[in-house]
Amino acid sequence: MAGQLTQRGALSILLFFTPAVTAPWYAGSGYYPDESYNEVYAEEVPQAPALDYRVPRWCYTLNIQDGEATCYSPRGGNYHSTLGTRCELSCDRGFRLIGRRSVQCLPNRRWSGTAYCRQVRCHALPFITSGTYTCTNGVLLDSRCDYSCSSGYHLEGDHSRICMEDGRWSGGEPVCVDIDPPKIRCPHSREKMAEPEKLTARVYWDPPLVKDSADGTITRVTVRGPEPGSHFPEGEHVIRYTAYDRAYNRASCKFIVKVQVRRCPTLKPPQHGYLTCTSAGDNYGATCEYHCDGGYERQGTPSRVCQSSRQWSGSPPICAPMKINVNVNSAAGLLDQFFEKQRLLIISAPDPSNRYYKMQISMLQQSTCGLDLRHVTIIELVGQTPQEVGRIREQQLSANIIEELRQFQRLTPSYFNMVLIDKQGIDRERYMEPVTPEEIFTFIDDYLLSNQELTQRREQRDICE
Repeated sequence: MAGQLTQRGALSILLFFTPAVTAPWYAGSGYYPDESYNEVYAEEVPQAPALDYRVPRWCYTLNIQDGEATCYSPRGGNYHSTLGTRCELSCDRGFRLIGRRSVQCLPNRRWSGTAYCRQVRCHALPFITSGTYTCTNGVLLDSRCDYSCSSGYHLEGDHSRICMEDGRWSGGEPVCVDIDPPKIRCPHSREKMAEPEKLTARVYWDPPLVKDSADGTITRVTVRGPEPGSHFPEGEHVIRYTAYDRAYNRASCKFIVKVQVRRCPTLKPPQHGYLTCTSAGDNYGATCEYHCDGGYERQGTPSRVCQSSRQWSGSPPICAPMKINVNVNSAAGLLDQFFEKQRLLIISAPDPSNRYYKMQISMLQQSTCGLDLRHVTIIELVGQTPQEVGRIREQQLSANIIEELRQFQRLTPSYFNMVLIDKQGIDRERYMEPVTPEEIFTFIDDYLLSNQELTQRREQRDICE
């Protein structure tokens, strides 16, 4: 188009007005070029200059660094800086126009405004916590900044941002979030044998190895199960540890503690006897002692121990019927044979025909089982000197033993009387008339039975029925 001319410059920052060649100076005009600012200034204008549109160069040629000026002259052609010329100003891509977008050459030989092209720059991106970014061209136009997070963190939001023409970054600022759980490693599972005479084992272990994959901070470690150094009973036990990091992520691990108890085969009680055992009765180190019921004596090893080989020491004893020696020199020698073994029920009557005696013997003969369960041996002292008769079971007692027993227990031969003696040889109850076996049994069960006998009685509760 006639009168249109595009001008590109090569100077810095400001839109300024610099002649392509040294401009002529018109003497007496009152104007001169100020080269330091590349603009034309007037000192004082005494009078308005005469306007002459035919002067080829009225204003200095526009040169815009990193931009261009598109000018339209009223005279057309190459008269691009004459009076009345209008120039449209623009900047290259990556630069932004600061100032007037359009200027005109005025009668005072100056352009109507100023402008310059400033390079487009985005603000420096802030650093993100636990992450960083790298940019292709700093903060300049089209520079792309890619974000990344430190190990253990996950990037949420825009992964990259681009510097746009308006000086702003695209997208939004991302964040690095700790979503990875800690790393935790538990001790190895372990197996341990119970200690001798115990059903438990004390087990120790080192704490788990815990490491956070992000900032290295572990806020809490919990354990579900016994602590190290605890006594563990027989069986398998699961120990679980859980670790928490600062972001409340958690990780767990577990291991197994197995405790074994060495056990021997279960022992059977002897016939006419029973066992008392320590601990569980069949575990390593347990001791089982053999006992015989009243009227029986143990023959053989009194006790056996469960060994680490899972076998019992020794061999089982037997309970043989108690042998009573009636050929002793005194009543004390006779009674000593029953110490801690049998209770004695001594019956004294003036003669075999005594009705109380006959009644009592008849009732007791019908309750032999109950007497045996309660370890009661009957001694009969019947008659008076010189026709005294004494017996234990089927064995006969000598006359002086009979006399000593009556004197020792204060039993008169003149009438029916009876005394119950406990296993320690102590006189516990006296009867002047016959009593039912149930009365005797009740007294023994309530007052004379040891704890072990009570247990035995519960197990043999209906044995006589």
